[in-house]
Amino acid sequence: MTDQSELDARILNDAADALIYSDRSGTITRWNRASTALFGFSANEALGQNLDLIIPEHLRAAHWKGFEAALASGTMKLAGKPTLTRALHKSGRKLYIEMTFALVRDTGGAVQGSVAMARDVTERVERERAARLAQNS
Repeated sequence: MTDQSELDARILNDAADALIYSDRSGTITRWNRASTALFGFSANEALGQNLDLIIPEHLRAAHWKGFEAALASGTMKLAGKPTLTRALHKSGRKLYIEMTFALVRDTGGAVQGSVAMARDVTERVERERAARLAQNS
């Protein structure tokens, strides 16, 4: 029988969606296989890096404003609600991703960091955009 931490690690790594955990400073400390598949960075490349690694430059100021507000208040405007946003692939290509976010707390309730689950929805968004353009022409 495996111990709980080993099981937790397997669940994290085998989840179908990208799962990224960052500490209060925005440093990536968990990165699963689906994150590598989605963003192109291996765990070795991503771990220890700042979240800016996958955030397009034009969205960084808004991201950090929301991140800092969530840490300060202990609440997230988008907690649990999927949101469509852009992300960066290692190749420099911009992706459309759907993400959910949650704050992670220690046993005393203090916020330790943030976890995000993400999936690539680029094809769907581009298909919907093409359909709208065809409809309006």
